[in-house]
Amino acid sequence: MADIRGAARYTMAPAVEPDSAIGEIMTGTTRSSGGLDARRKRLLFRCWHRGTREMDLILGRFADAEIGNLSDDEVAALEHLLNVPDADLYAAVAGQSELRVGLDRGLFERIRRFRPDGVE
Repeated sequence: MADIRGAARYTMAPAVEPDSAIGEIMTGTTRSSGGLDARRKRLLFRCWHRGTREMDLILGRFADAEIGNLSDDEVAALEHLLNVPDADLYAAVAGQSELRVGLDRGLFERIRRFRPDGVE
């Protein structure tokens, strides 16, 4: 058995102030959910927490920019779109496959064409 008495000790990370940019570092989001209704807040969170980083970035950045401007019908379409598995949705965004029938193609095309400021 190894002797760990001389091993380096682990230390706690320094406390982070609540107003710091840790939320942006952790999720990538640049938008506050303040001023959004509960449905849009849930969607914003779900867009940034998909399960794959690629889809977090695609959907999260779109949601940051557009969630407050979406109509109720577009919000419903986004909710349906978020039920598509990441691999299938990413393949459709990348043009490697077709989007499932029955989903709002207009909103999907907006997401597909969306480019956040400064990103090419």
